[in-house]
Amino acid sequence: MGRQIEVTELILRDAHQSLMATRMAMEDMVPVCEDLDNAGFWSLECWGGATYDACIRYLNEDPWERLRTFRELMPKTRLQMLLRGQNLLGYRHYEDGVVERFCDKAAKNGMDVFRIFDALNDLRNLKTAIDAVKRTGKEAQGTICYTVSPVHTTEAFIEMAQQLKDMGADSICIKDMAALLKPQPAYDLVRGIKQTCGEDTRIHLHCHATTGVTFVSLMKAIEAGCDVVDTSVSSLSLGSGHNPTEALVEMLEGTGYETRLDLKRIRPVRDHFAEVRKRYRHFMSDFTVIDTDIFESQIPGGMLSNMENQLKGQGAGDRVREVMEEVPRVRADSGFPPLVTPSSQIVGTQAVFNVLTGRYKTMTSEFADLMLGYYGTTQGEKNAEVLQQAEAQQQKPAITGRPADLLEPEWDQLRDAAAALEGFNGSDEDVLTYAMFPQVSTKFFKTRHEGAKSLAKDPEASKTTEAPAPAAGAGGAARKDPVTYVVTLNGREHQVRVSPAA
Repeated sequence: MGRQIEVTELILRDAHQSLMATRMAMEDMVPVCEDLDNAGFWSLECWGGATYDACIRYLNEDPWERLRTFRELMPKTRLQMLLRGQNLLGYRHYEDGVVERFCDKAAKNGMDVFRIFDALNDLRNLKTAIDAVKRTGKEAQGTICYTVSPVHTTEAFIEMAQQLKDMGADSICIKDMAALLKPQPAYDLVRGIKQTCGEDTRIHLHCHATTGVTFVSLMKAIEAGCDVVDTSVSSLSLGSGHNPTEALVEMLEGTGYETRLDLKRIRPVRDHFAEVRKRYRHFMSDFTVIDTDIFESQIPGGMLSNMENQLKGQGAGDRVREVMEEVPRVRADSGFPPLVTPSSQIVGTQAVFNVLTGRYKTMTSEFADLMLGYYGTTQGEKNAEVLQQAEAQQQKPAITGRPADLLEPEWDQLRDAAAALEGFNGSDEDVLTYAMFPQVSTKFFKTRHEGAKSLAKDPEASKTTEAPAPAAGAGGAARKDPVTYVVTLNGREHQVRVSPAA
């Protein structure tokens, strides 16, 4: 007892990614940076995840400029990002030289803590990034994507923590993206990691709030020895987001555990985002309550809000529940991958297609590659029939090695391709932007000089990149004609024509 619990604040990244599809503009974050920097947080998560993509796809913001601005406005507090291992912030694997250059540039532009994960928990996909971050002198945080399945056990996660530590990780994060970590397993997992990896191993816990149980999980993890917990200021919390920062402070009162947070600094942040939130209502998820069905579907917060938006865009918003029921089936077929970017989008989009067109009548190339091992190895066995279909479709064999070992050096080609684009500024940062999002960055470089666009002020601006809803007939009834659905996955649009059931 008498232990200080540190806190990572998520309001600048995962809070708006989970609740408003990552649409928050920089201008809505700048006013609170001084208060956040002085509130006593261990770190401020403010970059990575889907923010990089959203900056150039929707907001006409340079993500590197966003990072530099955060560094300038918040000099006292560690800045933290979420990095998808060998995927970086894109949706494919990059060869090692590109991964190393990205980590180096992010550190030079102001990043302090790199939370590095792999969507499949294939630790081979973390090694290059961990080594690269360590060379910059910044913190490499090895991450366990927590999930529940017949093949995922507390013992297996503890072993993974030891492997991450052996790999050189400075700290261990338990990332519970779907709010599946119940209180007792939280206690057992944290305690087990401390006992196996050493009491001096710093453990961070990241939980979403979606199922309603994880606030208790935070407390049990703290009792087991957890050092740092992730929360979000209350005005952008709960639902598919996270547990509220202020509530954590109040919960710990009288327990012998305490934070060093200054609520006087946090209240203005709360009030600011309560107002900002109103302007982003167009992007807010309808999911604002508790859903224990997620213990079955295992759909994480960010995936839930984005999938909901996608189905609404196709005029199929009433089919969310069907898709949620299909996701666990697709997940089992693909070897029980944890559902986190990009596997969550890949499995989720395949589930959407299965519901709209029939099971595996349309298989996305990304899902086929996931089946074939081109994203890494899953812990469970795959459905042999679906695997055979993937091999036939992709015309290539399944692999068991590290996917990046198949990649040739690509930096020079990426630089040459980026250099040919209108608006390219000549920097390595621009090459990296092009590498991760070649099509989107081509448009972004051309329009960057126009400055940032806040979608809160002009929600219509986002509609140019999203598919129109299918037309409805008289009285709002669905038309009897075939409908073409457009589902966006990893920046690519997949079109499929669906004839209504007779």
